[in-house]
Amino acid sequence: MQRVMIVGQPGSGKSTLARQLGQRTGLPVVHIDTIHWQPGWVERSPAEKTRLCHEVEAREQWVFEGGHSATWGNRLARADLLIWIDRGAPLRFWRVLRRTLAQRGQSRPDLPENCPERLGSLPEFFGFMWRTRKTARLKMRQLMLAAPPTCRVVYLRSNRQAKAFLCSIDASPQQPPVQARR
Repeated sequence: MQRVMIVGQPGSGKSTLARQLGQRTGLPVVHIDTIHWQPGWVERSPAEKTRLCHEVEAREQWVFEGGHSATWGNRLARADLLIWIDRGAPLRFWRVLRRTLAQRGQSRPDLPENCPERLGSLPEFFGFMWRTRKTARLKMRQLMLAAPPTCRVVYLRSNRQAKAFLCSIDASPQQPPVQARR
């Protein structure tokens, strides 16, 4: 396992799983939010995001979590493991609220410096989460089904499955379990 792609909707646990996987494997972790945002919540242009994603994808090793679906095809072609974390909307909304409250005024580890969590941005972000809940899930399902035979696919729907997956990495770092494609 050299290149791991993790996808999921906001609040699904992508960043947490990526950090834990990086700790267990020693692979460098890249969070899409560090590519999407610049300090001070300044959004990069789509072209700049694409360029930065391609730079990461070209590396020999990575755990790359998150979106910018314009580059998913390239990322998937290079990945030897795809993890889709598919969690229900109520849990994801709760997790985003909880992390915003817990990190209020601070930048999360998966964000650039000077991007503090703000309660005032929640209504807009919740609106985005609500509007994209079905279309994003469909894109991730299609991505999973399009994985080449050289790429293992792990589909996680619960904390228990995520913990079991991480334990399997401890037990055998080169052979993560394959979950049924859905």
